[in-house]
Amino acid sequence: MTDWLEVTRGEAPLLVGLPHTGIELPDGLADRFASPWLARRDADWWIERLYDFTADLGATVVRTRVSRSVIDVNRDPSGVSLYPGQATTELCPTTTFDGEPLYVDALPDADEIARRRATWFDPYHAALSVEIERLHERHPHVVLYDAHSIRSRIPRLFEGELPQFNIGTNGGITCDPALADAVLAICAATGLTHVRNGRFRGGWTTRHYGRPDRGVHAIQMELACRGYMGEPDRPDETNWPSPYDPTLAAPMRATLTDILKACLAFASSRSRR
Repeated sequence: MTDWLEVTRGEAPLLVGLPHTGIELPDGLADRFASPWLARRDADWWIERLYDFTADLGATVVRTRVSRSVIDVNRDPSGVSLYPGQATTELCPTTTFDGEPLYVDALPDADEIARRRATWFDPYHAALSVEIERLHERHPHVVLYDAHSIRSRIPRLFEGELPQFNIGTNGGITCDPALADAVLAICAATGLTHVRNGRFRGGWTTRHYGRPDRGVHAIQMELACRGYMGEPDRPDETNWPSPYDPTLAAPMRATLTDILKACLAFASSRSRR
C-alpha cells in the first residue's frame, strides 16, 4: 500500500480491480484542470463502498486513489482506442465523458503522458500482475473481476439509457462462457435490465489479463449508477455526486454479493477438476 495505491490481500481465487474510484488530483496537476469538479465528475462513484464486502469473501482488492482524469489505468497504454469508431476518452483524458475540455490551456504532451504512465499506470498494473501470479500459484483458476459504474445517460457515449448491468468479456474471449453465463443469470433474476458485451465489452484490464486457457478468467461489470445511488437528470456541482445511501444501495449489494460468490464457486469448481 502507498499513499495512492491500495492492495488488500485475500487468499480466495478472486481479484477485484477498482481502477476508477479515485478522486485525488496530485500536486502540480490540480491547477491544470478547468475545475476540480470536472476532473472528478466521471469517477466510478462509491464503488469502493458498494463492494466493501469483498474482504469477507477472502477476495484480493487492488485500488488506485488517483483520478482517472490524471491517467486512466483501464486504457490501452499505447493509446490505441478500445472502441474504434466510438466516442471514448484517452489514456490521459483531455475531455469529460460529455466532451467538455478538461484543461484550461496546454494539454499533456507525449513526455508528460509517459511520466504519468510510469508514475501511476505501470505500478497499478504491476500490482495486478503480482496478485494474479500470487493467487494463481495457490489456485489453478482465478477470476479477475473489474468493477465499474457510469451515469445512466451520456449521449456522447451511448444512446438512451444504459442497462443496469453491463457484463464485458470482449465477445467471450476473456473468460470461460460458464462464468459469464452464471453472472448473466444472476443479473437476469433481478428483473433489471442487463446485457453482455453491449456498449462496454471490457477495458484494457479485462482484455489484457483474461487468459481462460491459462486459468485466468477476466470479466468486467459496468453498473449504471441509478441502480445504487441517486442520479439527477442533469448532474452539476450542486447535486453530483449524490451521497452514498446504504439503504438505497442494499439491493444492489446483495446482487453483487451473489455475483462474486458465483465467481468464487466457478473458480473453485474448475480447480477441483
